Order: sequence, then structure tokens, then C-alpha cells
Amino acid sequence: MKSKAIYYHAGCPVCVEAERGVASAIDANRYDVEIVHLGESPERLGEASDAGVVSVPALHIGESVFHVNFGAPLEQLGAKS
Repeated sequence: MKSKAIYYHAGCPVCVEAERGVASAIDANRYDVEIVHLGESPERLGEASDAGVVSVPALHIGESVFHVNFGAPLEQLGAKS
């Protein structure tokens, strides 16, 4: 069974470039990768915050969050921590 990986981003150039890197670096045989553009899906901000995401772009795998670069804090996108 594959593990789930969620890549959260806000659509900025840094986020889009990191998405390309994440998509090519993650082993598709081990992970189902979901890309979540929080600007287009703001209803998922709470989910990202609950997972431990504090800024985007970020990759959430299992219980771990990997902040790829400090692009924007979730608060700027409307999240309540």
C-alpha cells in the first residue's frame, strides 16, 4: 500500500518550481502525491495547519512536514493557527 504525500503551495513562482522538483523526486511507486494549491482551495488551509504546515511550499508525508522554502506563512493565506 502506498503512503500519501501532500504538497501544499500558494501558486507563487517559488512554489511552482518546488512542485516540479517534488514531483520528480518522490518515488511514485511508494507515494501517492496530491498537489494542493491553497489559493485555489482555501477550504484546505485548516487541514494544512492541523498537519503542522506553517509556511508554503511544504510537503506533508505521514507525520512529518518538510518546509521546502519560506514562501508565505499560512496566516497570510488566511489560516488560523
